[in-house]
Amino acid sequence: MPFSNSSELSPSFILASLPGLEAAQGWMAIPLCSAYVLAVLGNGAVLLVVRAEPSLHAPMYFFLCMLAAIDLALATATVPRILSFYWFGSREIGFAACLLQMFLIHTLSAVESTVLLAMAVDRYVAICHPLRHATILTNGATAKIGLLAMARGVLFFLPLPLLLLPLPFCGPRVLSHSFCLHQDVMNLACANTTPSVVYGLTAILLVMGLDAVLICLSYLLILKAVLRLAAWRERLKVFSTCIAHICVVLAFYVPLIGLSVVHRFGKDLAPLVHIVMGNVYILVPAVLNPIIYGVRTKQIQRRILSLIHVTDR
Repeated sequence: MPFSNSSELSPSFILASLPGLEAAQGWMAIPLCSAYVLAVLGNGAVLLVVRAEPSLHAPMYFFLCMLAAIDLALATATVPRILSFYWFGSREIGFAACLLQMFLIHTLSAVESTVLLAMAVDRYVAICHPLRHATILTNGATAKIGLLAMARGVLFFLPLPLLLLPLPFCGPRVLSHSFCLHQDVMNLACANTTPSVVYGLTAILLVMGLDAVLICLSYLLILKAVLRLAAWRERLKVFSTCIAHICVVLAFYVPLIGLSVVHRFGKDLAPLVHIVMGNVYILVPAVLNPIIYGVRTKQIQRRILSLIHVTDR
C-alpha cells in the first residue's frame, strides 16, 4: 500500500543491485573504485597545476578548474555511497539523503553544462575576436560566470526535490540505479506526478538543451571563421585549440543523452543496462576530462611530470 512521507518516520529507498551478480558485487566494485580514485587524482592534479602555473592563469583554465571541482563533487556525492552498498551491503538510503543526492547530481550537472557553454564562448571570442578576448573575458568576468552557473543550477533544480516531498510512494521502492535520480524516484510515486514530469523536462530543456544548442552555434561560428583562413595548415592550427573542449563536451553530453534515452525508451532493457549507464554518466566525464586536457596542454603535462619527478626523489 502507498504511504505518506509525512506519516513515515524514516521512509527509504532500495538501491539497485547488479542482477544475478550479487555475490560478486564486492569484486565488481573494484573497477568502480579505481575509476573514482583516477577521477580524484586527475581532477585534483588539474586544480593544483593551474593554481601553481602562472601561464595557466587564463579564463579557459579557470573554467577547467571549475569543471574539475564539479566532477570531484559529483563523483564524491555518489560513488562512496555506491561502494558502501557493494562492499558492505548497505542498500537502503533514507528519503532525505536520497533527495539531497538527487539535488546534487542534477544541480552539479547543470553547472557543468553551463561551464561547458562558457568555455565554448571563450573559444569563440579567442578565435573570432582575438583582440577583444582579454577585455571581454577578464578574471573578474570568469568568476562572475562561475557564480552565475552555480546560481542557475540551484534555481532550476531546487524545485525537483520539493515537488517530490508531498508525494506518497508505493511498494518496495527499489530504484533502477545505484544512486538517486529525479526520474527514477518520481516513477515510484503513487500519485499524480504530472507537475514533476513537466517541470523536470522543462528544466532539462532550458538548461542542458539550451546549452547544447548554444555550444553548437558557437562552433558553427568558429568553423565559419576558420574556413575564411587561406592556408589549410593555419586552419588546422587554429581549430586544434578547440579539440580538447569538443572532446570534453562529448564526454558530458553523450552519457547524458544515453541515460535519458534509457529512461525514456528502455523500460524493457535489462536492469544491468540502467546501472551501467548511470555509472558511466557519473564517472566518464570525471575520469576523461583531466586526461583530455593533460594530453592537449603542454604546460599541464610538464607540471605534472615535474611533480611526479619531485615525488620520486
